[in-house]
Amino acid sequence: MSNFTTDQEKFWAGEFGTEYIERNQGEQLLAANLDFFAKALRQARHPASCIEFGANIGMNLRALKLLFPQQDQHAIEINQDAAAQLATCVPAAQVYHQSILDFTPARQWELVLIKGVLIHLNPERLPQVYDKLVASASRYLLVAEYYNPTPVAIPYRGHSDRLFKRDFAGEIMDRHPQMRLLDYGFAYRRDPNFPQDDISWFLLEKQAS
Repeated sequence: MSNFTTDQEKFWAGEFGTEYIERNQGEQLLAANLDFFAKALRQARHPASCIEFGANIGMNLRALKLLFPQQDQHAIEINQDAAAQLATCVPAAQVYHQSILDFTPARQWELVLIKGVLIHLNPERLPQVYDKLVASASRYLLVAEYYNPTPVAIPYRGHSDRLFKRDFAGEIMDRHPQMRLLDYGFAYRRDPNFPQDDISWFLLEKQAS
């Protein structure tokens, strides 16, 4: 797990990634995620299987399990401490403790999810990740990230080159024309009931080739 090729991977695999766990858990977040996915997936048809790229401790997957109790869930997580906690809500054999950049899908899932992760990846490696996301999806891809019409880097908790905003979903559709926009929306950090972190979400559906 130490042979990372980007500074961003080392950052999230290390102490900062472990500290992130404490800031992103709890019943309020679970409720907000439940509301989020109920809206973002209203056009999806009961996805029976799901893989999340960058799942942390599984707060997103826990919410999805409430919406789809029979869903077969898999997850990729780079941080060892997060992956250990993740294995308490997703079968341990279905938790891939590795970098997204090293992951090679051996199958497809009806729903592929990435939420608040693309913004933290090395921009030069995004095309590779886009290909992995699309290759993993048999039908739906949900991309939920900070949006900007043009690529921009912004400081992140005192660090540079750790947070990037751009039109991730648009770039995926340009690179993979079989991915069609099915729905999209925005979740606001000042929502009085179910706040998220100013996330724009895009639900894409794979068209038959």
